[in-house]
Amino acid sequence: MGKDTPPRWDRRMQQRLARGEAAALGELYDRFASLVHNTAHRVLEDQDAADQVTREVFGYVWENPDAFDPRQEGSLRSWIARLTRRQAVYRLRQSGARELAERGDGSAEEAERLEQRVRRAAVAARADYIVTSMPVPLRKALELAYFQRRDYRQTAADLGVTDDEARRRLRLGLQLLATAHTRPLEGPPPPGGAGRPL
Repeated sequence: MGKDTPPRWDRRMQQRLARGEAAALGELYDRFASLVHNTAHRVLEDQDAADQVTREVFGYVWENPDAFDPRQEGSLRSWIARLTRRQAVYRLRQSGARELAERGDGSAEEAERLEQRVRRAAVAARADYIVTSMPVPLRKALELAYFQRRDYRQTAADLGVTDDEARRRLRLGLQLLATAHTRPLEGPPPPGGAGRPL
């Protein structure tokens, strides 16, 4: 299978969704609902808003399966995660602007605070996605080193690898994680069916 070819499951799922198979949507939901909901909740810090974003994302995927382009997105999982981040960031920005308007505080300083909040939330959501999408050996090394406070030698011992291999895994994991901060903030979501976001 070539680099630009999507995994077989992704391709079959896209075809099934395009045919309107409700069972395909259920299968897709079972596989990715926790990713979508957790990402949305990470950005919005609100259960109801995360539920709404989850419905919107799966609704958009159901109505627009051909919008998934494996050459651009890589995997269906990556596409769904990106749609979720975009929609959640859009909602966060909208709700923040509404709060500012209700308080009557449209100052440049408040607008900048809102944008900083949006950026932090987007970066955090992207970092979470990167960590959960990493190959297991890299993720385990990062978890041991950073969440359990092991040094690279302890990490190597716990993983049963050499010190050099532990350092390599940690370095690669950190390089991947650093991309959460270097990618530009995604713009508003693509227009949806009835003139609403997603």
